[in-house]
Amino acid sequence: MTRDRRIRFIVPEGIDEPARVSGGNVYDRHLRDGLRRAGWDVRMSDTTGAADVEAALAAVEPGEIALIDGLVAGWAPDAVESASRATRVVVIAHMVVAAFPGATVGAIDGERRSLRDAAQVIATSTWAAAELVRRGLVNPDRIAVVEPGSRDTLGDAESELAPDLDGDLLCVGVVAPHKGQDLLLDALDGLREHDWTCTVAGSQSAAPEFAARIASAAAGFAGRVRMTGVLDETAVDAAYRRAAVLVAPSRSESFGIALADARRCGLPIIATRVGGIPDTVSGGGAILVPHDDPGALADALRSWMTDPGLRARLRAEAARLRPRAPRWRDTVARVDEILVSG
Repeated sequence: MTRDRRIRFIVPEGIDEPARVSGGNVYDRHLRDGLRRAGWDVRMSDTTGAADVEAALAAVEPGEIALIDGLVAGWAPDAVESASRATRVVVIAHMVVAAFPGATVGAIDGERRSLRDAAQVIATSTWAAAELVRRGLVNPDRIAVVEPGSRDTLGDAESELAPDLDGDLLCVGVVAPHKGQDLLLDALDGLREHDWTCTVAGSQSAAPEFAARIASAAAGFAGRVRMTGVLDETAVDAAYRRAAVLVAPSRSESFGIALADARRCGLPIIATRVGGIPDTVSGGGAILVPHDDPGALADALRSWMTDPGLRARLRAEAARLRPRAPRWRDTVARVDEILVSG
């Protein structure tokens, strides 16, 4: 292994733990595994706070690249600045903290300072890159867009397209305020006269108080809303194939891996017009509504449930767009290219 193909990859603790599954963790995990297959010596440092990040950056050896998840980089911006004087620091910006609802002043400042000192920033969507540049956090010549991939196990066979089950709704993502599951339940509350069921899949440990409120509200739908927690690969694939439509009621979203997975299996999408979602679902097969507006979401869901022509059009568009779904191998190849060229 040559010295210029060594990486110290600094990530949040638990990227392999199902209970902590998130878009950022999935991205980091695919990157770790893919870069190793591509011949990189990837040395992992799991971190839980600023002290861990400082220690990991101090352990970077001469010739190693410090590849660091943007979340943890923001915990220790002074350490990022110090490390950048001796090694090449590449930050993965999964999100734009400054655009995140409820972001603290400290988190926003940590993002600004850690991005300022990075040799290269990898943004996970075109929207995130543009937003970071617009806010003056990164110069355009230091940022590259590398979108997430989609689940290989969903495959491409026409036989795997979602069945004609008009009322089977699927919502996938960590149960947390920025994902907007409360908005979805508010919307469904006004649609009780229609025939539907809804599966809400995702970790409930990131924001336990919010998740508890969602679970309590879901119990009021007499079994029509099912909270599954984290699903394993087989179960989540089955959920996508069984669903009629993916619902993404997010308040904030840089890209949306669940949207890419829906694209991969030809599943129509109802989502909010926020962050990188419009780019992710461009080309058709989707209905976009204003964010934080349960009434607009209810109207879109009602249209889906009552308009056969709309359903047929969205399904046809989603099926046509399946080949455009991103692949994780392309994500890894692009990051590999960035690391080599730098």
